[in-house]
Order: sequence, then C-alpha cells, then structure tokens
Amino acid sequence: MPARWAALFGGWMAALAVLFVLVPTGAQTPVRLLGGITAVVVVTLGVRRNRPAHRFPWRMLTTALVLSVLGTALFRAAGWAPAVVGDLADLGSLLTLASYPVLALMLVAFLRRRAGAPHDRAALLDSLTVTAGVALLSWSFVIGPNLQGAVAQTWQQIAFPLGDLLLVGVLARLLVGGATVRAGQVLGAGLAIMLISDVGYEMSLLGGPTYIVGLGRFALYTAAGLAALHPSMADLDRPAGLPVAQLGRGRLALLGIASMTAPVVLLVRMVRDGEVPDLTVVAALSALTFLLVLVRMADIMAGHRQALARERALREASAALVSAADTEQVSDAVRTAVAHLLPPDTPHAVVLAVTIAQNGPLSPEAAHQAAVDRTTGTAARIMPTRDVDWAVSVRLAHLPMTLRCPLVLADRPTGDPLLGVLHVAAPAPQLPGLLRAIEVLATQAALALERIGLSQEVIRRNSETYFRTLVQKTSDVILIVDEENRVRYASPSAAGVLGDDPTGYPLPAVMHPAERTRLTEVLAALRTGEGLQEGLDFRALADVVLEMHGQDLRSDPTVAALVLTLRDVTERRRLEAELTHRVFHDAMTGLANRVLFHDRLGHALARGARDGSVVGVLFIDLDDFKKVNDTLGHAAGDQLLIGVADRIAGALRADDTAARLGGDEFAALVENVQDPGAVEETAQRILAALAEPITMDDGSELTAVASIGITTTPEADTADELLRQADLALYVAKGAGKNQWRRYQAHLHGAMVERLELRSALDHAVHEGHFLLAYQPVVDLRSDEAVGFEALVRWHHPTRGVIAPAEFLEVAEESGLVVPMGRWVLDQALHTVAQWWRTLPPSRRPYVSVNVSARQFRDGAFAEQVKQSLAYAGVPPQALMLELSENLLAGEHDPIWAELAALRGLGVGIAIDDFGTGRSAPGDLRRRPIDVVKIDKTFLDDTALVTGLVTLAQSLGLTVIAEGIEDAAHRDMLMRLGCPLGQGYLFSSLLDGTEALSRMSGSAGLPLVA
Repeated sequence: MPARWAALFGGWMAALAVLFVLVPTGAQTPVRLLGGITAVVVVTLGVRRNRPAHRFPWRMLTTALVLSVLGTALFRAAGWAPAVVGDLADLGSLLTLASYPVLALMLVAFLRRRAGAPHDRAALLDSLTVTAGVALLSWSFVIGPNLQGAVAQTWQQIAFPLGDLLLVGVLARLLVGGATVRAGQVLGAGLAIMLISDVGYEMSLLGGPTYIVGLGRFALYTAAGLAALHPSMADLDRPAGLPVAQLGRGRLALLGIASMTAPVVLLVRMVRDGEVPDLTVVAALSALTFLLVLVRMADIMAGHRQALARERALREASAALVSAADTEQVSDAVRTAVAHLLPPDTPHAVVLAVTIAQNGPLSPEAAHQAAVDRTTGTAARIMPTRDVDWAVSVRLAHLPMTLRCPLVLADRPTGDPLLGVLHVAAPAPQLPGLLRAIEVLATQAALALERIGLSQEVIRRNSETYFRTLVQKTSDVILIVDEENRVRYASPSAAGVLGDDPTGYPLPAVMHPAERTRLTEVLAALRTGEGLQEGLDFRALADVVLEMHGQDLRSDPTVAALVLTLRDVTERRRLEAELTHRVFHDAMTGLANRVLFHDRLGHALARGARDGSVVGVLFIDLDDFKKVNDTLGHAAGDQLLIGVADRIAGALRADDTAARLGGDEFAALVENVQDPGAVEETAQRILAALAEPITMDDGSELTAVASIGITTTPEADTADELLRQADLALYVAKGAGKNQWRRYQAHLHGAMVERLELRSALDHAVHEGHFLLAYQPVVDLRSDEAVGFEALVRWHHPTRGVIAPAEFLEVAEESGLVVPMGRWVLDQALHTVAQWWRTLPPSRRPYVSVNVSARQFRDGAFAEQVKQSLAYAGVPPQALMLELSENLLAGEHDPIWAELAALRGLGVGIAIDDFGTGRSAPGDLRRRPIDVVKIDKTFLDDTALVTGLVTLAQSLGLTVIAEGIEDAAHRDMLMRLGCPLGQGYLFSSLLDGTEALSRMSGSAGLPLVA
C-alpha cells in the first residue's frame, strides 16, 4: 500500500538522518550516499506506480538527486584519496551545483503544466519580491563578505548562494501561485529545508556547524520520495484552472517581510560592523524590492477598482434583468453586463444559449454535457473554445479560451433544472477574474428566464380564460357561417341583439329584406379573397343597425368557416347624425351656421355658373339688440333671436338657406332665381316679417328691427367677394337708419376702404400720440377778459396735415378709440391749466373745458379717472369743466349722470354743448346736475330763439355761454339779452397753451380779432 510504503520510507530516511548526525565526520559520506540512492530508487518506483501524464519533471528530479549524490561523493572522496583523483572536490562541487538548475528546471516544468500559471502576474510579482529580499540577505551576509573576506575566496562560495537564490525564486513562484497539490507541497517543503540548510552551510564556512547541509540533503531526498509515492503526484502536472489573483494574509505577511529586509539588513550591519559596505548593491536591491511592492500595490488597487466596477455592473444587470420582458432583453442585459465587467476595449464575445424543447433524442455528446451541467450547477469553467458546442464555438472562434457557466435552478417547478448555458469568450488573462461575477450573473439570468417563462405561461393561461369569458360575455355578436351562409355558431349575445338565436338559420334571413342581396354579395366577396370592407352597416329585422367585420378562416382547421363580428351601433349612428347636425347648425335657432352657409354658397355659385341663375347673399343684423340684453336680460335676448330666426326662415323659399352667423347676425342665401330683383323682394319679405311683434314667454311683445345688406352674382362671382360686398352693404344700411336694406354699389367700395384706412391710421395715431390741443378762450362779454378755455383736439396726420375733429370723431366713436383719445385730452388739458395756475395770480386763473363722449362712461370708471387726472396734475376740481352733448339728457343715460353728479359734488363743472339742437325738454335740464349751457352758433341770427334759451337757462339757475361769436353785432345783441359769456373768433383764434398764458399775463383782456 502506498501509505505503508511512504511510512517505511519516511522512517528509513529519518533513521539515516539520525545516523548521519551521530557518526564521525569521515563516516557521514556513506550514510548520505545511501540516503540519496534510496531516494532515487523510491522516486523511480513512485513514477512507475502512479503513472503521471508527463514524466519530464520527475526525470529532472531524479537527475538532480543523482547529481547531488555523485557530487557529494566526489567532494568527500577528495579528502581520503587525493593522490588517486585530482581536483575531486571541484568536480564534486560542479556536479552538486549542477543539481540546482536541474531542480529549477523541474519546478518550471511543473509551473508550466499548471493551467494559467505563466500569466499569474500577482504570483510572479510576489515571488520576485521574495527573491529580491533573499538576494539582499544573501549578498549582505554571504556573497558580499566572501568576496571581501581575508580568507582564500573560492568560486564555490559565490556559486552555491547564487544556485540557492535561483531555487528560491522558482520555488516561491510555484508556492505563491497556490496551484499545488499535496505532492507539490511536500516536495516544496523539502526544497525549502534544503535551501535553509545551504544557508546554514554557507554560514558554517564563516564559523558555523558543518553538518547542516547534509541534513538539508536528507530533507530533499525524503521529500522527493514521499512526493513520488503520494497519489496526488499525478495531478501535479495537470491543468488546474487559472487561479484568481488575491492577496491573503500569508502573502501579505510575506510581502511585508520582504519589504522590511532592506532596513533590517542595514540596521544589523550598522550594529555589527559599524558600516555598510557595498551600499550600491544594497540600494539597488532595496529599490528593486520597493518597486516590486509598489507595482503589486498598484495591481491590488486596480483589482479593487475593477471589483467595484463589477459589483456596480452586476447591480445594473440585476435591475435590467428584473425588468426584462423576453429572452432577447435578457440576452441584451447579459451582454451589457459582461462588457462592463471587462476592462474597456477588451475583445470579447457572449453567447447565451437557452434550452429549448426539441423533437427526438439528443446526441450522446450533448446529453453528456447537459448531465454535467445539471450536476455542476452554476459553477463556471474555463475551457478551450474548440471544446464547447459547435453552434456556439463558431461565434466565439476568434478567441481561444471561453468561460462556460450553466444556468441551473435546482428547485425549478417545471422539473428540468437546466435553463441554458452562458458562454463568455475573452483573452485568457481576463477570464479568472470573471469567474465569480459570471456565476452571479448566470444565476440572475436564470432567475430572469424562469420568471419570464412563468409569466408567459400565466399570461397564456389567463388569456385563454380571458378570451373564453369575453366571447361568452361580450355584447358583440360573434357568428361562424358555413359555405351555405348558414349560422353554425352564435355567441350568447346574439339573442339579445338580433331578437332570437340565429344558430341553424341562413344569415340573410335575420337581416332586413332590403339588405339581404347586399349581404350575400359581401359574403361572396369575402370568400373570393377580396376581403370585407370594414365597418359596413346592415339593418336587422330587430330594427337595429349592425356594424359588420369579417374574416375568412376556412383554412384554419379549428374553425373552417367565415367568422363575422356584429356590433349594435344604432345609438352610435344616431349620435353621429346628431353631432353632424350640430357641427353644421346653430344650437339655439336650428338654422345653418357659418360653416354650412359657406359650403352651400359655394355649391350655389357652382350651379349658377352652370345654368346662369342668379345667387344672392343677404346679411341681416338686428338694430339695438344690445339694449334688449341690457334691459331685459340675455334670456329675453335669446327668445328674440329664436323668434327672428323663425321669421327669417319663414320669409324664404324652400330652395333658400337661412343661417345664423353669430350673435345677432343672420344671413340668407337666395339661389335659383333669374332676376336680382327677386333678391331685393326677399329682403322686403324679411323686413315685413320682422315688423310683426314677437311674443315672449312672459306674454310681452317685442319688435325686432333689422338692417340688411344685399349683393348678387352680377356684382361678384366668388364666395369671399360676395360676403365682403354684403358686409359693406349692411354697413351702409345701418348708416342710413334702422329697418332698411341697401344693395351693394361699386362706388361704396372706395368710400369704405377710405374709412377703414382712416380708422387704421387713427388707431396708430392714438397709440403714438399724434394729437395736438388748441385752446379757445371763453370771455366775459362785458370786460373781454378770459375766464376759461375750451380744449379742442386736432389730429396731426403725417400726410394730410392737421385734421379737424369733424373728420375723425365719428370713426373714433365707432371704433372705441375715443376712450384712450379722451383720456389723453383730459390729461394734457389739466397739465396745461396747472401751468397757468402756477403762473397767474388767483384772481385771473381760468378753468379748462374738455369735451367727453358717452362711450367714455361705458366701463363705469370715468369718474375715478377724472379724480386721478386731477390729482396727478395738482389742480382743484374747480379748474375743470366737462362738456357733454345734449342727447345725453335722455333717460336712457341715467348711469352716466350718476357719475357726473359725483364729479359735480367735488366741484367739477358740467356743461351741455350745442344746447337747443337736440330734443331735450326743459324738465331734462332741471333734473340733471348741470352748471352751464352753451348756445349753438346756428341760433345767433334768431334773436327770439336766443332770448328764449337765455331766459330758460337763467330761470333754471344756469350759466349761458354763446358759441361762434364772429362779429360785434352778435356780441352786442347777446349783451342786451343778458348773456354773460361767449367764445368765438371775434375774441381770438385757436391758441396753444403757451400763447394763451402769454396773452393772459400781458394784459387784462384779449385783443379783438378783425
């Protein structure tokens, strides 16, 4: 038995070693020879018994043992037979020394047989560090002193330490790599003891014991024999996989000891010798040791960073795999993770082979490999690429080595634990570091694949149940129709939709008789491959509208018929029709809206172009409709609009179209007439129909008054032009008064364009401030002294020069521009009077009069604006008078007078301009907060009328101002009648603010103008 032989051999060698120590020095050589010969024999027997795959390393070991034995014998023979053999000691030393490189060659052979050992950078650096430390010790305490000693220096004293150093380096590389088995560990221990004994021998040359080296040789002989006898010796030269570079406590301690060698050597030499000879060699070896340790630390840091990167990559891969929805996404996540696990720009390839069910048995090789994978689980193995499955190897052929990791789940519910295999091909030095990461990644991928598979299975089963429930519960009717158009199957909803179960009946029989022929044609077209036009509607006998969809599944053996889906769309079609009506009709009146009116106008023009008929367009706009909303409310306004729509529609023919364009605007389209006069007759009928009062819901009656603009195709031949012309005609009709129609005339176009241009220019002028203020004095007729000034606005047009108010005030009123313009006039006038008041004495300070429009009161904030302007100008309210037209005295303007009363209470003067030209009654003057009435200049030639107006005003306590005084006769007449104040060109032309101030400052009165 090998164990018994090993014990016998070990005991024998131990006895020889004891005998070697006990016998005299001259008798030690035979004992050593006997031990060496025994070791050679045992090694030879062990090799023959255990049959290693490669015997070259063991032959090198046997050779080294023989050289050591012969060298020892010759070296010792020189002492007792010097006359027989000359220089036997040197020859023995050479043979013994030759055993060192042979042993190193043996170790290198073992090292190269271990897979990946030549590429283990960490082990190489560690072994070099240890070797450098030992070299420093050897030089400092053996080689250096031998070279510099006083004794005869022999070459053996230098050669043997170098041989020891060689063995130390190779042995350290083998042991540090961690790739040895028990036999290798025994052999390494014997070599280590031999090296220690050599150091003792070399130390003995300097005065130490001399038998130490002999014990070292006995240790080598014993270790060689025990290693050869151990069964693991056959595994010593077999590939064992690439080791993962790591720094354990032992290797860390070894590096620390090696790093501390230099300072220890220096300290010992300084203490013992008082100096350090050969400091250059010591420094060089110390620097080399430091650099090796530094490179090793850099590798450790790089490895640590790579470990962190791999950990991050695995976390990201885990997140990606958790969200993966199919196998392709799992493969993408795995490939991305492997790319992050490797250093950047590292060539690699990844193949995730997923197990799939296939018909027939597997090949013997595939079955064996699958069995191995199920046994090993997710343990990764590094193997040559050529040894993986051929379908995978062709995708990895550009890289020689591949890491193969099965995807195995031991407790998989489906039974087979093997889900697939992950293959990662990369450069050989990169693969060992990937082992653990790839195993973790493979486990995550296996879990993701299992989750996806289970999810798909659950979805499939749920889908079957879901669709079965849908067919049973859906409101749609699903029919299977055979070649004779007979219903072979009908879903349960068919009875509710069709009124009865149609199974067994011809499908056309359940449809409306008018639909049966079309249905038969549609089914025939579906069978011929023409397809079914989607969304066809059919009426059924049950008075429902069905939307039909069909598919020809006669080629499907599970159906072998036509499949039709019928959906009840009766209510949907009704809603669609209602929505379509709403899109093209006004919701309140039911008339056509603007969109439908434009569409019908286009069709009417096309027909008129073909048959030569006349097309007429009427625009109808209610007059004063806003008053109805403001006084009676919007509900009454809506009732009035509905009544007007009925009247307009009743006044048209059946071929004509009535439309509501929005608000109180209506339109009528007259077509198929031969004379434009027929369009005018239609306008007359509409006005006549609207003349009758419209009864409201509360029983009251309202009369709608409208203006109508007319145009016909003889005037234009396009829809846009007709609409534009009708709009212009309506504008003219409104300007002519209420309850009238006007027909478009060509000459109106230029006037309207000019008016629009004036409005646009006025808008620009308001925003840019292109206005001037002129002032006309109001004088005391007795003293000719100015007591006030009326502010008159003028427009400084860039091309037409100064424009009087009569040319633009009407446009300003229509457009609403009078509001910002009036605000500007008020601010400028108050700013000017403020300058006058700061210059003139209190007794001569005039007021300023500003004309205001009813439009300025519309937003209800006019009084507040006046207060703000007075405060900003810094003048009291008595410095301002507001002039209003006489038509504002009517009762419909009561809200305006409420604001004016508040201003009058503050001290602002209120004047009525052009008094006597309107229809106001004396009672209107009495009940309004008025201070001044101004008599229009057209009355100055009628003495009796002026007398009456002055008397009336004085009786009401009002001040009278006569306007337009241009000659002395008028002035004298007004003075006789008791009129106190007047204004006109007799006293002064229009002045700017500076001129007015200059004249008031220069004299007591204003000079008369000839």
